[in-house]
Amino acid sequence: MSFPKRNRLRNAIILKRRKRLSYSICGDKSLAMAKIEKSGGCQCRRVRYTVQVDPKDAYLCHCRMCQRATGGVAAAFVGVLCADVAWDGEPDFYRSSPIAERPFCAQCGTPLGFRFLEGSDKMDLTIGSFDDPSDFVPKHHFGAESLHEAWLDTSALPRMRSDEYEVLVQKWAEAGAEPPE
Repeated sequence: MSFPKRNRLRNAIILKRRKRLSYSICGDKSLAMAKIEKSGGCQCRRVRYTVQVDPKDAYLCHCRMCQRATGGVAAAFVGVLCADVAWDGEPDFYRSSPIAERPFCAQCGTPLGFRFLEGSDKMDLTIGSFDDPSDFVPKHHFGAESLHEAWLDTSALPRMRSDEYEVLVQKWAEAGAEPPE
């Protein structure tokens, strides 16, 4: 194979990979799957939303800003168009950097997402804030420079259900309430 032909092939592969990554992060609509309507909101239910979303457009962000904003080793997000989100009870916004802000509930503290201040009609919503997050499938890791490998595959760790942990069950009973779903 000649050098020019090999370079064209290599460049085509690189462009294909870049396009795939761009879709993963930004939700390129030319490659989008079917959207479904889903709802979610904060823990205290003051902020609620309904959104048209592609469940296969989810990802994990490991950047230090997302780790700090959520208090976790990664933030699980799904990319959506801002126009596809209908808020019932406006979220509060925290300007987490000179380029971005994060919707949250000031009453209960639930982190609800991420969006750039300028230049994008897209935002991310936190997977954990959806009423039923079971449809979402992560397609990639972002912010891999801060990724904690030990937390990625925990399938071999022992598992305990919260409704089988007697101390927790007793505390809910003493409070006269049921654990949240």
